[in-house]
Amino acid sequence: MIIAKKKPIEEIIASLTGDKSVFIVGCGECATVTETGGEKEVAEMKAALEAAGKKVVGVDMVAAGCQELDLKRILRAHKEAAEETDAFLVLSCGAGTQAVREGTDKHVVPGTDSLFLGNIKRSGNYEEKCSLCGKCVLDDYGAICPVTRCAKGLLNGPCGGTNHGKCEVDPDKDCAWVLIYDQLKKEGRTDKLTRVHPPKDWNVVARPGRVAPVREELAKETAGAANSTAGAVKEVAGNKKP
Repeated sequence: MIIAKKKPIEEIIASLTGDKSVFIVGCGECATVTETGGEKEVAEMKAALEAAGKKVVGVDMVAAGCQELDLKRILRAHKEAAEETDAFLVLSCGAGTQAVREGTDKHVVPGTDSLFLGNIKRSGNYEEKCSLCGKCVLDDYGAICPVTRCAKGLLNGPCGGTNHGKCEVDPDKDCAWVLIYDQLKKEGRTDKLTRVHPPKDWNVVARPGRVAPVREELAKETAGAANSTAGAVKEVAGNKKP
């Protein structure tokens, strides 16, 4: 779940300076759950923009804001409004905002600030437990991530500031390393703590990240195999005696 917060309406209005008409795009997944870009928030934003003198030429909810093909389909379905509007206001995470960018050359404005990838503890209660570091080390730490849950990202034990199991950065927060030790002790695997970990290699996460579709990889392999076969046939043909 991508956790985001609403931008202040004053900031949004300032970003739309010079834009007379606006098309609002909401998100049916993360932004709906976090109440930053669902149907209710889209309706509230429409009213706020109209009160500020903006013309809202269209609104729509995407099943998932990061679905670029779905965004393009919606823009085609709202072709006249998409052509009329001066700007698109996206009530989704940064991925959703950039998905809209892929479908239009118009001014695209984010309506939220993306914060983190969050675990859902209960409705309205989210906690970051994974930093998407690209090389998961959870097996060495009792499935508790020190990269994310330790305020200092320490990989080889707690700092000197831990106090009665609490973090010195936030005394209301459990020290991640106390949690790690307690968990490994329960598993009988405290020997894991004798390993010295080198500094985190952030180079394993190339930015921007990308995973190629399977069919694209298969097409490359098929093309490569075809080229190899054609080369072999050409070589055999060239070696034939007249």
